[in-house]
Amino acid sequence: MKEKILDKAAEMFLNLGFKSVTMDDIALELGISKKTIYQHFTTKNDLIESVTFYVFESINNGISFIREASDNPIEELFQVKKFVSDYLKDEKSSPQFQLKKYYPKIYNRLYHEQLKVIGECLKENIEKGIACKMYRAEIDVGFASRIYVSGMLGIKDTDLFPLEMYSPSDISHKFLEYHIRAIATDLGLKVLKDFCNNTQTN
Repeated sequence: MKEKILDKAAEMFLNLGFKSVTMDDIALELGISKKTIYQHFTTKNDLIESVTFYVFESINNGISFIREASDNPIEELFQVKKFVSDYLKDEKSSPQFQLKKYYPKIYNRLYHEQLKVIGECLKENIEKGIACKMYRAEIDVGFASRIYVSGMLGIKDTDLFPLEMYSPSDISHKFLEYHIRAIATDLGLKVLKDFCNNTQTN
């Protein structure tokens, strides 16, 4: 039952937002009593924290699968971006923004976990790209990873990038292309161009 509650709550929070969904709403959707939810989660905050890291872990597992299956570092980044965007419903309810505004303690914990995981993923991606000559060999891997992490978190700032002007999916695609162009070799730029052309025509 606990996992069913997490699945349903995650779906509702991602679609409608953390603030607007109540425990009653979740109970109604599941066809159970609110008391049953409280047997597993003592407060709404407890449920939100559990859902946040349940989703985080699910995304990490999906990203790990993509990374293990890919031998092209540029395509890998776009596949990861698409997977995360699809999982988070294109972030239409701005889940990170709502966490930061209404549940800052949970957000801060998530933020530091994200920094660690994204940083490790990017470091390995850059090393893979250098090895297959798609990224420049002289890149400072640690610096480039940190710049990417900073940018990825920065584009989620809705004060800088208002939702009415920038869709999350579009801006993350632009930022990813910006990142790759900054570190790519001529071969990498060709791979990027071919990938983008093929994506547009499919």
